[in-house]
Amino acid sequence: MPLGAQSSEQALPDLRLVPLRFSDLPGWEADDHLAAFKAFIRSAKAFERPAGVASGKTRTAGEALVAAVRRAADRAAGITTAAGARAFFEESFVPYRVEHRGAGGLLTGYYEPVLPGSRTRTDAFSIPVYRRPPDLVNLVGEAERGALANGLTHARKTASGIEPYATRAEIEGGALEGQGLELVWLSDPVDTFFMHIQGSGRIRFPDGTTVRITYDGKNGHPYTSVGRHLIDAGLFTADQMSLDALKVWLSADAERGRRVMQENRSFIFFRELENEDDGPLGALEIPLSSGRSLAVDTGFHAIGTPVFVTAPDLKPWGGEEGFARLMIAQDVGSAIRGPERGDIYFGSGTEAGALAGTTKHAGRFFVLLPREQPLP
Repeated sequence: MPLGAQSSEQALPDLRLVPLRFSDLPGWEADDHLAAFKAFIRSAKAFERPAGVASGKTRTAGEALVAAVRRAADRAAGITTAAGARAFFEESFVPYRVEHRGAGGLLTGYYEPVLPGSRTRTDAFSIPVYRRPPDLVNLVGEAERGALANGLTHARKTASGIEPYATRAEIEGGALEGQGLELVWLSDPVDTFFMHIQGSGRIRFPDGTTVRITYDGKNGHPYTSVGRHLIDAGLFTADQMSLDALKVWLSADAERGRRVMQENRSFIFFRELENEDDGPLGALEIPLSSGRSLAVDTGFHAIGTPVFVTAPDLKPWGGEEGFARLMIAQDVGSAIRGPERGDIYFGSGTEAGALAGTTKHAGRFFVLLPREQPLP
């Protein structure tokens, strides 16, 4: 998730989609369309399951998009080259330029941290990572929790109804102790906090074995960027803020860091993945693809939508060429708000974290909609 990015941009009613030709997309021909195709078909299983709770205030995949994903999955065995994948996208979709009022497009990055941990509490590992409590209920669909993050998205079910769930400060103060909800134990409070923000993690135990844990709900309180909090307090400028700078500041004084992290009332619950090889999961439990999965605002773009993203100043893997690649909307985030607001999944581990922590660049969206789908 972004550091210092605003999370309260309102959906603008004048979103306009301007049809283009694929030849109009800067860098389209040079992309690896097979990599995008492989990410695209990973959405297929998600559309086989019921959507769950939905408010009707966000975009969901229509019949045409679902059909396109299923058609791609059915043809996967025969599409094994970049040229074949490009042909599939060009015959199945029409590209549209996203136009709107308000702030321009912004790209940030996220990743899966790899952290030391323990199955049991020890002196070294004393910070709990909690399972989803049984009294937690969704007020909106999980794919909508980013777009509707200004209000409560989850709550506590009681005998008399529902009520706001405990905040981060209250949970860290012991609100969930004694319920047997501890999933694993970690050693560093700042690393634990950032794993909450990323929404997934790979835990390495002392015996060398590992397990992947993934998002399984939140306490429902709106997300607050502690980076933005420190910028607003005059302790950093926007240019000074980065993942590394924030980690250093939070770690330098444990009590000060704890107070600032608790400014973010949001708290994440996790579950262990049965198949660790699937990798971290995005919205609707779609397995994420490094460099191809994109978190979006589902107030504007449905999960599963292909989005061609350009950012001339973003050069995450070196070289002279800027970022121009076809990505798939497969995740959401509480700070991802707006029609051209995207969070790039960079993968797992230290190198991915370094890329994510330094990504904060202007970008443009070109959405691909099925040819048979009417404009929203």
